[in-house]
Amino acid sequence: MTQETEQRAEREEERPDPDRWRVLGVTLTVGFMVLLDVTIVNVAIPSMREGLGTGAGAIQWVVSGYALALGLMLVTGGRLGDAHGRRRMMLIGLAGFVLSSAAAGLAPSVVVLVAARLVQGLSAGLLTPQSSGLIQSLFRGPERGVAFGLFGLTVSVSSAIGPVLGGALIAAFGEDRGWRWIFLVNVPIGAVLLVAIARLVPGRQPSDGPPDSRLDLVGAVLLGLAVLTLLYPVVALESGQRLPLALLVLVPVLGLAFVRWERHVVRSHGAPLLDLGLLRGTPGYASGILVGSLYFTGFTGVFLVLSVYLQDGIGRSPLVAGLLLTPFAVGSAVASPLAGRLVSRVGRRLTVASLAVMMLGVLAVALVVPAAERSPHLWLLLSVPLLVAGLGGGAVVSPNITLSLDQVPTRMGGAAGGALQMGQRIGAAIGAAVLMTAYQVAVSATDDPGTALRWALGVSLVLLGSALCAAVWSWRHEPETLTASGTH
Repeated sequence: MTQETEQRAEREEERPDPDRWRVLGVTLTVGFMVLLDVTIVNVAIPSMREGLGTGAGAIQWVVSGYALALGLMLVTGGRLGDAHGRRRMMLIGLAGFVLSSAAAGLAPSVVVLVAARLVQGLSAGLLTPQSSGLIQSLFRGPERGVAFGLFGLTVSVSSAIGPVLGGALIAAFGEDRGWRWIFLVNVPIGAVLLVAIARLVPGRQPSDGPPDSRLDLVGAVLLGLAVLTLLYPVVALESGQRLPLALLVLVPVLGLAFVRWERHVVRSHGAPLLDLGLLRGTPGYASGILVGSLYFTGFTGVFLVLSVYLQDGIGRSPLVAGLLLTPFAVGSAVASPLAGRLVSRVGRRLTVASLAVMMLGVLAVALVVPAAERSPHLWLLLSVPLLVAGLGGGAVVSPNITLSLDQVPTRMGGAAGGALQMGQRIGAAIGAAVLMTAYQVAVSATDDPGTALRWALGVSLVLLGSALCAAVWSWRHEPETLTASGTH
Protein backbone atom coordinates (compact mmCIF):
# COMPACT_ATOMS: atom_id res chain seq x y z
CA MET A 1 0.00 0.00 0.00
CA THR A 2 1.43 3.42 -0.95
CA GLN A 3 1.74 6.25 1.55
CA GLU A 4 -0.99 8.19 -0.27
CA THR A 5 -3.35 5.20 -0.05
CA GLU A 6 -2.61 4.77 3.66
CA GLN A 7 -3.32 8.44 4.32
CA ARG A 8 -6.60 8.20 2.40
CA ALA A 9 -7.61 5.18 4.48
CA GLU A 10 -6.79 7.05 7.69
CA ARG A 11 -8.92 10.00 6.56
CA GLU A 12 -11.80 7.64 5.82
CA GLU A 13 -11.50 6.15 9.32
CA GLU A 14 -11.57 9.59 10.94
CA ARG A 15 -14.59 10.78 8.94
CA PRO A 16 -17.66 10.35 11.19
CA ASP A 17 -20.49 8.13 10.03
CA PRO A 18 -23.30 10.44 8.86
CA ASP A 19 -25.90 8.04 10.29
CA ARG A 20 -24.22 7.74 13.69
CA TRP A 21 -26.93 9.54 15.67
CA ARG A 22 -29.70 7.48 14.10
CA VAL A 23 -27.73 4.31 14.82
CA LEU A 24 -27.32 5.50 18.41
CA GLY A 25 -31.09 6.03 18.65
CA VAL A 26 -31.74 2.46 17.54
CA THR A 27 -29.17 0.86 19.83
CA LEU A 28 -30.30 2.91 22.85
CA THR A 29 -33.90 1.88 22.24
CA VAL A 30 -32.77 -1.75 22.19
CA GLY A 31 -30.75 -1.17 25.36
CA PHE A 32 -33.70 0.50 27.08
CA MET A 33 -35.97 -2.47 26.33
CA VAL A 34 -33.36 -4.98 27.53
CA LEU A 35 -32.48 -3.16 30.76
CA LEU A 36 -36.12 -2.36 31.47
CA ASP A 37 -36.77 -6.08 31.80
CA VAL A 38 -34.41 -6.18 34.80
CA THR A 39 -36.72 -4.08 36.98
CA ILE A 40 -40.14 -4.08 35.30
CA VAL A 41 -41.03 -7.49 36.76
CA ASN A 42 -40.40 -6.41 40.37
CA VAL A 43 -43.91 -5.03 40.84
CA ALA A 44 -45.44 -8.04 39.06
CA ILE A 45 -44.24 -10.71 41.52
CA PRO A 46 -47.58 -10.95 43.40
CA SER A 47 -49.53 -11.07 40.12
CA MET A 48 -47.33 -13.82 38.65
CA ARG A 49 -47.55 -15.84 41.84
CA GLU A 50 -51.35 -15.57 41.82
CA GLY A 51 -51.76 -16.14 38.08
CA LEU A 52 -49.56 -19.26 37.96
CA GLY A 53 -50.50 -20.60 41.38
CA THR A 54 -46.92 -21.00 42.57
CA GLY A 55 -44.73 -20.01 45.50
CA ALA A 56 -42.48 -17.03 46.06
CA GLY A 57 -39.28 -19.06 45.65
CA ALA A 58 -40.11 -20.16 42.09
CA ILE A 59 -41.26 -16.68 41.07
CA GLN A 60 -38.03 -15.18 42.42
CA TRP A 61 -36.20 -17.09 39.67
CA VAL A 62 -38.24 -15.18 37.10
CA VAL A 63 -36.64 -12.00 38.42
CA SER A 64 -33.16 -13.26 39.25
CA GLY A 65 -32.70 -15.81 36.46
CA TYR A 66 -32.77 -13.03 33.87
CA ALA A 67 -30.06 -11.06 35.67
CA LEU A 68 -27.99 -14.23 36.11
CA ALA A 69 -28.11 -15.19 32.42
CA LEU A 70 -27.46 -11.60 31.36
CA GLY A 71 -24.33 -11.41 33.50
CA LEU A 72 -23.04 -14.74 32.17
CA MET A 73 -23.15 -13.62 28.53
CA LEU A 74 -21.85 -10.05 28.57
CA VAL A 75 -18.11 -10.51 27.95
CA THR A 76 -18.58 -13.35 25.48
CA GLY A 77 -21.26 -11.33 23.69
CA GLY A 78 -18.93 -8.36 23.47
CA ARG A 79 -16.11 -10.50 22.09
CA LEU A 80 -18.46 -12.00 19.47
CA GLY A 81 -19.42 -8.48 18.40
CA ASP A 82 -15.75 -7.51 18.11
CA ALA A 83 -15.07 -10.57 15.97
CA HIS A 84 -18.19 -10.89 13.79
CA GLY A 85 -19.64 -7.38 13.72
CA ARG A 86 -22.17 -5.61 15.90
CA ARG A 87 -25.05 -5.74 13.41
CA ARG A 88 -24.97 -9.52 13.12
CA MET A 89 -24.86 -10.04 16.90
CA MET A 90 -27.64 -7.51 17.46
CA LEU A 91 -29.90 -9.26 14.95
CA ILE A 92 -29.25 -12.67 16.49
CA GLY A 93 -29.62 -11.37 20.05
CA LEU A 94 -32.79 -9.38 19.39
CA ALA A 95 -34.44 -12.27 17.53
CA GLY A 96 -33.78 -14.48 20.55
CA PHE A 97 -35.06 -11.77 22.89
CA VAL A 98 -38.32 -11.32 20.97
CA LEU A 99 -39.04 -15.06 20.74
CA SER A 100 -38.26 -15.67 24.42
CA SER A 101 -40.42 -12.66 25.40
CA ALA A 102 -43.33 -14.21 23.52
CA ALA A 103 -42.70 -17.56 25.24
CA ALA A 104 -42.61 -15.85 28.66
CA GLY A 105 -45.84 -13.96 28.01
CA LEU A 106 -47.66 -17.11 26.89
CA ALA A 107 -46.08 -19.44 29.49
CA PRO A 108 -48.58 -22.00 30.84
CA SER A 109 -46.45 -22.77 33.91
CA VAL A 110 -43.72 -21.27 36.04
CA VAL A 111 -41.18 -23.79 34.65
CA VAL A 112 -41.74 -22.51 31.11
CA LEU A 113 -41.65 -18.92 32.34
CA VAL A 114 -38.30 -19.37 34.12
CA ALA A 115 -36.80 -21.15 31.09
CA ALA A 116 -37.98 -18.35 28.79
CA ARG A 117 -36.49 -15.75 31.11
CA LEU A 118 -33.12 -17.52 31.09
CA VAL A 119 -33.08 -17.48 27.27
CA GLN A 120 -34.22 -13.86 27.35
CA GLY A 121 -31.30 -13.03 29.66
CA LEU A 122 -28.75 -14.77 27.44
CA SER A 123 -30.10 -12.87 24.42
CA ALA A 124 -29.89 -9.61 26.38
CA GLY A 125 -26.29 -10.42 27.26
CA LEU A 126 -25.51 -10.75 23.56
CA LEU A 127 -27.23 -7.43 22.78
CA THR A 128 -26.07 -5.16 25.58
CA PRO A 129 -22.28 -4.88 24.96
CA GLN A 130 -22.86 -3.96 21.32
CA SER A 131 -24.07 -0.52 22.45
CA SER A 132 -20.75 0.50 24.01
CA GLY A 133 -18.87 -1.09 21.10
CA LEU A 134 -20.84 0.94 18.56
CA ILE A 135 -20.30 4.18 20.48
CA GLN A 136 -16.56 3.43 20.60
CA SER A 137 -16.36 2.93 16.84
CA LEU A 138 -18.80 5.61 15.62
CA PHE A 139 -18.03 8.59 17.87
CA ARG A 140 -14.92 10.65 18.55
CA GLY A 141 -13.85 13.34 21.02
CA PRO A 142 -16.57 15.30 22.89
CA GLU A 143 -19.27 13.59 20.80
CA ARG A 144 -18.35 10.31 22.44
CA GLY A 145 -19.00 11.81 25.87
CA VAL A 146 -22.41 13.02 24.69
CA ALA A 147 -23.22 9.58 23.26
CA PHE A 148 -22.21 7.86 26.49
CA GLY A 149 -24.25 10.46 28.36
CA LEU A 150 -27.33 9.32 26.46
CA PHE A 151 -26.32 5.72 27.13
CA GLY A 152 -26.08 6.50 30.84
CA LEU A 153 -29.50 8.12 30.64
CA THR A 154 -30.85 4.89 29.18
CA VAL A 155 -29.34 2.79 31.98
CA SER A 156 -30.59 5.06 34.77
CA VAL A 157 -34.07 5.77 33.43
CA SER A 158 -34.77 2.17 32.40
CA SER A 159 -33.97 1.03 35.94
CA ALA A 160 -36.11 3.75 37.51
CA ILE A 161 -39.09 3.66 35.18
CA GLY A 162 -39.46 -0.14 35.08
CA PRO A 163 -41.72 -0.32 38.17
CA VAL A 164 -43.92 2.48 36.76
CA LEU A 165 -44.50 0.74 33.44
CA GLY A 166 -44.96 -2.62 35.13
CA GLY A 167 -47.56 -1.16 37.48
CA ALA A 168 -49.34 0.59 34.60
CA LEU A 169 -49.59 -2.62 32.54
CA ILE A 170 -50.95 -4.58 35.50
CA ALA A 171 -53.47 -1.83 36.20
CA ALA A 172 -54.55 -1.79 32.54
CA PHE A 173 -54.85 -5.55 31.97
CA GLY A 174 -55.73 -6.77 35.45
CA GLU A 175 -53.92 -8.51 38.29
CA ASP A 176 -54.32 -12.01 36.81
CA ARG A 177 -53.10 -11.41 33.26
CA GLY A 178 -51.41 -8.03 33.35
CA TRP A 179 -48.00 -9.56 34.08
CA ARG A 180 -48.09 -11.37 30.71
CA TRP A 181 -48.14 -8.04 28.85
CA ILE A 182 -44.93 -7.04 30.59
CA PHE A 183 -43.28 -9.61 28.30
CA LEU A 184 -45.60 -9.53 25.28
CA VAL A 185 -45.13 -5.80 24.74
CA ASN A 186 -41.52 -6.56 23.70
CA VAL A 187 -42.69 -8.52 20.64
CA PRO A 188 -44.02 -5.74 18.36
CA ILE A 189 -41.37 -3.27 19.53
CA GLY A 190 -38.62 -5.83 18.92
CA ALA A 191 -39.94 -6.63 15.45
CA VAL A 192 -39.71 -2.97 14.44
CA LEU A 193 -36.22 -2.71 15.90
CA LEU A 194 -35.04 -5.76 13.92
CA VAL A 195 -35.86 -3.88 10.70
CA ALA A 196 -34.14 -0.73 11.96
CA ILE A 197 -30.98 -2.66 12.91
CA ALA A 198 -30.82 -4.38 9.53
CA ARG A 199 -31.14 -1.04 7.71
CA LEU A 200 -29.07 1.32 9.87
CA VAL A 201 -26.48 -0.44 12.02
CA PRO A 202 -23.18 -0.84 10.16
CA GLY A 203 -21.21 -4.04 9.91
CA ARG A 204 -17.54 -4.15 10.84
CA GLN A 205 -15.78 -0.78 10.59
CA PRO A 206 -12.23 -0.19 9.31
CA SER A 207 -11.35 1.20 12.75
CA ASP A 208 -12.32 -2.14 14.32
CA GLY A 209 -9.08 -3.60 12.97
CA PRO A 210 -8.65 -6.80 10.97
CA PRO A 211 -11.34 -9.41 11.73
CA ASP A 212 -10.33 -12.19 14.11
CA SER A 213 -13.14 -14.72 14.36
CA ARG A 214 -11.37 -16.98 16.86
CA LEU A 215 -13.31 -17.42 20.10
CA ASP A 216 -11.58 -18.36 23.33
CA LEU A 217 -14.00 -21.11 24.36
CA VAL A 218 -11.97 -22.23 27.37
CA GLY A 219 -11.81 -18.64 28.63
CA ALA A 220 -15.55 -18.20 28.04
CA VAL A 221 -16.32 -21.37 30.03
CA LEU A 222 -13.99 -20.42 32.92
CA LEU A 223 -15.35 -16.89 33.16
CA GLY A 224 -18.92 -18.16 32.86
CA LEU A 225 -18.38 -20.65 35.69
CA ALA A 226 -16.76 -17.97 37.87
CA VAL A 227 -19.72 -15.63 37.34
CA LEU A 228 -22.17 -18.50 37.87
CA THR A 229 -20.61 -19.56 41.19
CA LEU A 230 -20.76 -15.94 42.33
CA LEU A 231 -24.27 -15.05 41.16
CA TYR A 232 -26.11 -18.34 41.67
CA PRO A 233 -25.65 -18.33 45.48
CA VAL A 234 -26.81 -14.70 45.55
CA VAL A 235 -29.92 -15.54 43.52
CA ALA A 236 -30.59 -18.64 45.63
CA LEU A 237 -30.26 -16.61 48.83
CA GLU A 238 -33.05 -14.31 47.61
CA SER A 239 -35.21 -17.45 47.31
CA GLY A 240 -34.36 -18.54 50.87
CA GLN A 241 -31.78 -21.21 49.94
CA ARG A 242 -28.49 -21.10 51.86
CA LEU A 243 -26.79 -24.33 50.75
CA PRO A 244 -25.57 -22.86 47.41
CA LEU A 245 -23.50 -20.33 49.39
CA ALA A 246 -20.87 -23.09 49.56
CA LEU A 247 -20.21 -22.47 45.86
CA LEU A 248 -18.64 -19.11 46.72
CA VAL A 249 -15.38 -20.89 47.64
CA LEU A 250 -15.00 -21.75 43.94
CA VAL A 251 -15.09 -18.11 42.80
CA PRO A 252 -11.40 -17.27 43.51
CA VAL A 253 -10.30 -20.67 42.15
CA LEU A 254 -12.14 -20.19 38.85
CA GLY A 255 -11.15 -16.53 38.69
CA LEU A 256 -7.47 -17.41 39.05
CA ALA A 257 -7.82 -20.16 36.46
CA PHE A 258 -9.39 -17.66 34.04
CA VAL A 259 -6.57 -15.15 34.56
CA ARG A 260 -3.88 -17.79 34.02
CA TRP A 261 -5.60 -19.12 30.91
CA GLU A 262 -5.98 -15.66 29.37
CA ARG A 263 -2.28 -14.97 29.98
CA HIS A 264 -1.47 -18.28 28.29
CA VAL A 265 -3.62 -17.34 25.28
CA VAL A 266 -1.83 -14.00 24.94
CA ARG A 267 1.62 -15.66 25.20
CA SER A 268 0.53 -18.13 22.52
CA HIS A 269 -0.52 -15.24 20.24
CA GLY A 270 -4.14 -16.37 20.41
CA ALA A 271 -7.32 -14.30 20.68
CA PRO A 272 -8.17 -13.89 24.39
CA LEU A 273 -11.74 -13.48 25.52
CA LEU A 274 -10.61 -10.39 27.47
CA ASP A 275 -7.14 -8.94 27.14
CA LEU A 276 -6.09 -8.59 30.80
CA GLY A 277 -3.47 -6.08 29.71
CA LEU A 278 -6.34 -3.59 29.59
CA LEU A 279 -6.65 -3.81 33.38
CA ARG A 280 -2.96 -3.11 33.97
CA GLY A 281 -2.06 -0.78 31.14
CA THR A 282 -5.19 1.19 30.23
CA PRO A 283 -5.61 4.30 32.40
CA GLY A 284 -9.01 4.52 34.06
CA TYR A 285 -10.28 1.11 32.95
CA ALA A 286 -9.73 -1.03 36.07
CA SER A 287 -10.77 1.76 38.44
CA GLY A 288 -13.83 2.42 36.27
CA ILE A 289 -14.93 -1.20 36.59
CA LEU A 290 -14.50 -0.96 40.38
CA VAL A 291 -16.42 2.32 40.68
CA GLY A 292 -19.24 1.10 38.44
CA SER A 293 -19.55 -2.26 40.20
CA LEU A 294 -19.67 -0.70 43.67
CA TYR A 295 -22.12 1.97 42.53
CA PHE A 296 -24.57 -0.58 41.12
CA THR A 297 -24.17 -2.67 44.28
CA GLY A 298 -25.37 0.25 46.36
CA PHE A 299 -27.87 1.70 43.88
CA THR A 300 -29.93 -1.09 42.33
CA GLY A 301 -31.41 -2.57 45.49
CA VAL A 302 -32.81 0.80 46.55
CA PHE A 303 -35.66 0.52 44.04
CA LEU A 304 -36.43 -3.02 45.09
CA VAL A 305 -36.69 -2.27 48.82
CA LEU A 306 -38.63 0.95 48.19
CA SER A 307 -41.08 -0.97 45.98
CA VAL A 308 -41.54 -3.68 48.62
CA TYR A 309 -41.88 -1.09 51.40
CA LEU A 310 -44.48 0.94 49.51
CA GLN A 311 -46.58 -2.12 48.58
CA ASP A 312 -46.18 -4.61 51.43
CA GLY A 313 -45.20 -2.13 54.13
CA ILE A 314 -47.74 0.68 53.73
CA GLY A 315 -50.23 -0.86 51.29
CA ARG A 316 -49.78 1.14 48.08
CA SER A 317 -50.73 -0.40 44.71
CA PRO A 318 -48.07 -1.41 42.15
CA LEU A 319 -48.91 1.59 39.96
CA VAL A 320 -48.79 4.06 42.85
CA ALA A 321 -45.51 2.53 44.06
CA GLY A 322 -44.03 2.97 40.61
CA LEU A 323 -45.26 6.55 40.29
CA LEU A 324 -43.81 7.45 43.68
CA LEU A 325 -40.36 6.52 42.32
CA THR A 326 -40.62 8.69 39.18
CA PRO A 327 -38.74 11.70 40.62
CA PHE A 328 -35.56 9.62 40.53
CA ALA A 329 -36.15 8.93 36.82
CA VAL A 330 -36.74 12.64 36.19
CA GLY A 331 -33.51 13.57 37.95
CA SER A 332 -31.58 10.95 35.98
CA ALA A 333 -33.10 12.15 32.71
CA VAL A 334 -31.89 15.69 33.41
CA ALA A 335 -28.43 14.82 34.72
CA SER A 336 -27.22 12.06 32.40
CA PRO A 337 -26.93 14.02 29.12
CA LEU A 338 -25.53 17.06 30.94
CA ALA A 339 -22.89 14.87 32.57
CA GLY A 340 -21.99 13.43 29.17
CA ARG A 341 -21.22 16.94 27.91
CA LEU A 342 -19.27 17.96 31.00
CA VAL A 343 -17.08 14.89 31.45
CA SER A 344 -14.57 15.90 28.74
CA ARG A 345 -13.80 19.05 30.77
CA VAL A 346 -14.29 17.92 34.38
CA GLY A 347 -13.08 14.31 34.29
CA ARG A 348 -13.26 11.99 37.33
CA ARG A 349 -14.18 14.86 39.67
CA LEU A 350 -17.66 14.73 38.15
CA THR A 351 -18.09 11.10 39.29
CA VAL A 352 -16.94 12.03 42.80
CA ALA A 353 -19.35 14.97 43.08
CA SER A 354 -22.26 12.98 41.61
CA LEU A 355 -21.81 10.10 44.05
CA ALA A 356 -21.81 12.56 46.94
CA VAL A 357 -25.07 14.13 45.69
CA MET A 358 -26.72 10.74 45.30
CA MET A 359 -25.72 9.71 48.82
CA LEU A 360 -27.20 12.95 50.12
CA GLY A 361 -30.50 12.10 48.38
CA VAL A 362 -30.60 8.54 49.76
CA LEU A 363 -29.82 9.83 53.25
CA ALA A 364 -32.67 12.35 52.93
CA VAL A 365 -35.08 9.57 51.91
CA ALA A 366 -34.12 7.62 55.04
CA LEU A 367 -34.65 10.70 57.22
CA VAL A 368 -38.10 11.63 55.85
CA VAL A 369 -39.57 8.09 55.92
CA PRO A 370 -40.98 8.35 59.49
CA ALA A 371 -42.97 11.48 58.59
CA ALA A 372 -43.79 10.34 55.05
CA GLU A 373 -45.43 7.05 55.95
CA ARG A 374 -47.93 8.80 58.27
CA SER A 375 -48.59 11.74 55.96
CA PRO A 376 -51.27 12.11 53.25
CA HIS A 377 -48.60 13.95 51.26
CA LEU A 378 -46.29 10.96 50.84
CA TRP A 379 -45.35 11.77 47.23
CA LEU A 380 -44.46 15.36 48.08
CA LEU A 381 -42.22 14.35 50.98
CA LEU A 382 -40.39 11.69 48.99
CA SER A 383 -40.15 13.53 45.68
CA VAL A 384 -37.42 16.05 46.56
CA PRO A 385 -34.98 13.51 48.11
CA LEU A 386 -35.57 11.09 45.22
CA LEU A 387 -35.07 13.89 42.70
CA VAL A 388 -31.73 14.78 44.35
CA ALA A 389 -30.70 11.11 44.32
CA GLY A 390 -31.67 10.90 40.66
CA LEU A 391 -29.64 13.99 39.75
CA GLY A 392 -26.61 12.42 41.41
CA GLY A 393 -27.15 8.92 40.10
CA GLY A 394 -27.80 10.06 36.54
CA ALA A 395 -24.43 11.81 36.51
CA VAL A 396 -22.49 8.77 37.74
CA VAL A 397 -23.06 6.17 35.01
CA SER A 398 -22.24 8.01 31.79
CA PRO A 399 -19.04 9.78 32.94
CA ASN A 400 -17.77 6.53 34.45
CA ILE A 401 -18.36 4.64 31.19
CA THR A 402 -16.71 7.40 29.16
CA LEU A 403 -13.65 7.57 31.42
CA SER A 404 -13.35 3.78 31.65
CA LEU A 405 -13.44 3.08 27.91
CA ASP A 406 -11.74 6.20 26.56
CA GLN A 407 -8.30 4.61 26.13
CA VAL A 408 -9.60 1.17 25.06
CA PRO A 409 -8.85 0.38 21.40
CA THR A 410 -12.01 0.18 19.30
CA ARG A 411 -11.22 -3.40 18.21
CA MET A 412 -11.65 -4.45 21.87
CA GLY A 413 -14.58 -2.15 22.62
CA GLY A 414 -17.20 -4.88 22.81
CA ALA A 415 -15.36 -7.22 25.19
CA ALA A 416 -14.09 -4.31 27.32
CA GLY A 417 -17.57 -2.79 27.51
CA GLY A 418 -18.99 -6.23 28.29
CA ALA A 419 -16.60 -6.62 31.24
CA LEU A 420 -17.57 -3.16 32.52
CA GLN A 421 -21.26 -4.02 32.30
CA MET A 422 -20.68 -7.48 33.79
CA GLY A 423 -19.28 -5.76 36.88
CA GLN A 424 -22.42 -3.61 36.98
CA ARG A 425 -24.73 -6.63 36.67
CA ILE A 426 -22.85 -8.57 39.37
CA GLY A 427 -22.98 -5.52 41.61
CA ALA A 428 -26.70 -5.09 40.93
CA ALA A 429 -27.47 -8.72 41.79
CA ILE A 430 -25.40 -8.68 44.98
CA GLY A 431 -26.75 -5.29 46.03
CA ALA A 432 -30.39 -6.33 45.52
CA ALA A 433 -29.83 -9.47 47.60
CA VAL A 434 -27.97 -7.62 50.38
CA LEU A 435 -30.49 -4.78 50.67
CA MET A 436 -33.51 -7.11 50.56
CA THR A 437 -31.92 -9.35 53.20
CA ALA A 438 -31.28 -6.31 55.41
CA TYR A 439 -34.89 -5.18 54.94
CA GLN A 440 -36.40 -8.61 55.68
CA VAL A 441 -34.22 -9.20 58.74
CA ALA A 442 -35.11 -5.76 60.11
CA VAL A 443 -38.84 -6.33 59.47
CA SER A 444 -38.68 -9.63 61.35
CA ALA A 445 -36.80 -8.06 64.25
CA THR A 446 -38.79 -4.82 64.60
CA ASP A 447 -42.12 -5.49 62.86
CA ASP A 448 -41.80 -1.95 61.51
CA PRO A 449 -41.46 -1.52 57.71
CA GLY A 450 -40.24 2.08 58.10
CA THR A 451 -37.39 1.06 60.38
CA ALA A 452 -36.54 -1.82 58.05
CA LEU A 453 -36.37 0.56 55.10
CA ARG A 454 -34.02 2.86 57.00
CA TRP A 455 -31.74 -0.09 57.81
CA ALA A 456 -31.68 -1.13 54.14
CA LEU A 457 -30.96 2.43 53.01
CA GLY A 458 -28.17 2.59 55.58
CA VAL A 459 -26.57 -0.46 53.98
CA SER A 460 -26.97 1.24 50.59
CA LEU A 461 -25.13 4.32 51.88
CA VAL A 462 -22.22 2.18 53.09
CA LEU A 463 -21.93 0.55 49.66
CA LEU A 464 -22.23 3.87 47.84
CA GLY A 465 -19.59 5.24 50.20
CA SER A 466 -17.19 2.53 49.03
CA ALA A 467 -17.85 3.59 45.41
CA LEU A 468 -17.13 7.19 46.42
CA CYS A 469 -13.82 6.16 48.01
CA ALA A 470 -12.84 4.29 44.81
CA ALA A 471 -13.74 7.32 42.69
CA VAL A 472 -11.70 9.64 44.95
CA TRP A 473 -8.72 7.28 44.73
CA SER A 474 -8.97 7.22 40.93
CA TRP A 475 -9.21 11.01 40.80
CA ARG A 476 -6.23 11.54 43.09
CA HIS A 477 -3.90 8.80 41.83
CA GLU A 478 -4.61 8.39 38.11
CA PRO A 479 -3.98 10.91 35.34
CA GLU A 480 -6.99 12.30 33.52
CA THR A 481 -7.54 9.85 30.68
CA LEU A 482 -9.92 11.60 28.31
CA THR A 483 -8.32 12.14 24.92
CA ALA A 484 -8.99 15.18 22.80
CA SER A 485 -9.80 13.23 19.69
CA GLY A 486 -11.10 10.00 21.00
CA THR A 487 -8.76 8.03 18.76
CA HIS A 488 -6.17 5.60 19.95
